[in-house]
Amino acid sequence: MIAVDTNILVRILVRDDERQAEIARRRIKEAEARRERLKVPLLVVLKTIWVLESAYDKTRLDILDAIRDMRQMPVFEFEDDQVIDGLLGDGPKIKADLADIMIAHAALAAGCDTVITFDKGAAKHPIFSLLQC
Repeated sequence: MIAVDTNILVRILVRDDERQAEIARRRIKEAEARRERLKVPLLVVLKTIWVLESAYDKTRLDILDAIRDMRQMPVFEFEDDQVIDGLLGDGPKIKADLADIMIAHAALAAGCDTVITFDKGAAKHPIFSLLQC
């Protein structure tokens, strides 16, 4: 199996470099034609969220829609569907950062009951437990 890196996803989502976007698009089409699956690691999803927010000023809903759209593409196989389901489910309604929501669901998938943090924003998700200073 072949995995994709963040820059491949960003190129196809924002097309900020037409040459690279076209190369990435062709490679994905090639994989589809061969019935290959391209693995999307959770860390790549996390980094893609960060890049889209910080470098491209994409809205929360734009990012969630992009992830949802990619999941509909049979060529992509996401590392942990349970974590992505949690992100897509909680993302529109919980005010924590999308990255923190992913951390919450990754912890849940790993069997954790809570995540301790000093981050008040992350503590907006119910799995986080805020440690007081």
